[in-house]
Amino acid sequence: MFTFKKVMIVLRAPGAKGAIEAVAPTQRVLSRDLDKTKPSQNESDPVENVTGFSPQTKKRRLDRWLDGFVRLSGSEAAFIVILLGLLAWAFLGISFGQAPEWAILISDIQAIVSYIYDSLLMRQQLNSYDQLIRTSASLRSRSLSQQAMLRAILRSGRYKTIDPTHFESQRHGEFTAALPTENLVGRISTLFSYVLGHIVTVAFFWVGIFVWIGFGHSMGWSNTWQLYINSATSALMVFIFSFLANIRERHAAYMERCLNVIFEVDSTIELKLRTITGYVIPNPTVIVPAPKMGRIQRCIFYYADIIGTLVGIAILIVVIVVWVCIGPAMEFNSNWWLLIGTYAGLVGLNDGFVLRNVQACLNDYESNAFDGVSLQDKSIMMDTGIPEVEAEQVRMNQLNYRLSNRMGIVCASEITVILGAVLVISLVIGSSAMKWTETGQLLCNVPPSIIESFFMMILITGHNISDAQRRVDLHNMYQRRMRLLSYVDRLEEVEVVKAVESKANLD
Repeated sequence: MFTFKKVMIVLRAPGAKGAIEAVAPTQRVLSRDLDKTKPSQNESDPVENVTGFSPQTKKRRLDRWLDGFVRLSGSEAAFIVILLGLLAWAFLGISFGQAPEWAILISDIQAIVSYIYDSLLMRQQLNSYDQLIRTSASLRSRSLSQQAMLRAILRSGRYKTIDPTHFESQRHGEFTAALPTENLVGRISTLFSYVLGHIVTVAFFWVGIFVWIGFGHSMGWSNTWQLYINSATSALMVFIFSFLANIRERHAAYMERCLNVIFEVDSTIELKLRTITGYVIPNPTVIVPAPKMGRIQRCIFYYADIIGTLVGIAILIVVIVVWVCIGPAMEFNSNWWLLIGTYAGLVGLNDGFVLRNVQACLNDYESNAFDGVSLQDKSIMMDTGIPEVEAEQVRMNQLNYRLSNRMGIVCASEITVILGAVLVISLVIGSSAMKWTETGQLLCNVPPSIIESFFMMILITGHNISDAQRRVDLHNMYQRRMRLLSYVDRLEEVEVVKAVESKANLD
């Protein structure tokens, strides 16, 4: 039975980015690991006692269904459907493009599709954050056990410090390959993502907007003139939404393949160390503390969590039903056609501001978590005397990167989100003053379409920057673990030599 207290707990839950904990699977030392000449006596032992990366499965069936829907929206099939739809729109526009009803219909479809993708992208972003934070905790969990075992080995005094010059040549046979590479389609899509999110492309977008404004006087600032840019930005926005969802899904899949390689190397190191030391204590649970945030940011996350549960799509369905029901009363005129686009456009505009803010904040939290993994790795290398790898860095000295980063910071600030909400309210007031005529409704369609298209381009820019940083982090993690694996392999060789020498002395 729900009490008032439980209801309040449920209502306050969204927006809270609490602590996240994880533990790496503990590697078992099997009998065949201890004695290579004897098979395992336990038939239940796994064939391969090495664990790769395994994303956490959500407990609730509804969450799994929603996540499946999000993955489907970012699939190549969904992207192709969107492209075919845009091409069909372009060809049909040859015959129907001059009719205002055609432009209004396209505007409505765009607003609804963009509205839906807002919710899908939000959930996609939140899922990625949760997975990466858990991944960082799992990596630290295994590193803590590795460090404890290495310290025990060093304290024993039975192992020599190896020559650092041997690290580059010593590689474990199963893991000599570099991190997974993308296929041709992936590389082309990534390149196009770079072009679309480039500061020059963003500048060209605004040049086009100012050219359109320049023609306003000659066209009498008419509704037709407004519908031209509304149709153009509508098509652009739908394309960017589907493209962004697609590259996020592809890059997430690529990152999972990289993490699988890293986890396999990491678990191999753990297994070898446990075989040497007989260490049986399970890997510890690591807790990543909740990030600190102010009240405004908490309110933004609250809204993002609600949108991320796809509640917004449920609300849209209700609004569409009401919109259809009032159609006969409005005689299905142009004002009626614009109503649904106006609603979806205004909400979508606000979502665009929130999406960029959430993207930037979660990326900062992820970077801090991965920094914790790097510090733990470096602590191990200092204990063992292993020389640090030459870490790769994102090239931050490029003009495009600096300008894009600064522009992204401005667009992601809490103040910008507040100004976005003020803009939405101002547009509603303006349209109300114009009695929600066709021109008045276009006021709530055209500016949101332009601004949201811009913010979607900024989202791609932000994704490119954060994706480049994550790839560099993963590459550096992989290199450090390969070096540590080389160190552990040579420790085993030294121990074997000692055993042989001891046996020879006894004989």
